[in-house]
Amino acid sequence: MQFDIGVAMTWILFIALFPISFYWLRRAWRIAVKRDFSEVALKRGQLPANPQKFAPYAAAINLLAGVVLVSVIFGVVAAAFDYATWSATAGITIWLKLIADFILSRHAHPFMVKDKDKAE
Repeated sequence: MQFDIGVAMTWILFIALFPISFYWLRRAWRIAVKRDFSEVALKRGQLPANPQKFAPYAAAINLLAGVVLVSVIFGVVAAAFDYATWSATAGITIWLKLIADFILSRHAHPFMVKDKDKAE
């Protein structure tokens, strides 16, 4: 039997979907139900001035991404998806979730231009 890196990477991606989806669904639960805003729109570890304002968006991003990954897991187990479909869906979901979190954190922490007159 010969080692095939493609098969190994496929298994790594599939097994990684379990903790990723659990973590994202847990974050959505903590934000939406437990009202814990400690992970909402962080930028360099700092919360925004009003994390309650951005909490529904963060919960929705995490919930949607988690549900998509859980559906991919069920689709793979039930043999409903072929490799190209489930790997593309999982990959796009992971990247879009990371990008959406980045956009939300930058929107929550607006760029402030320092005035030269006030700095002196």
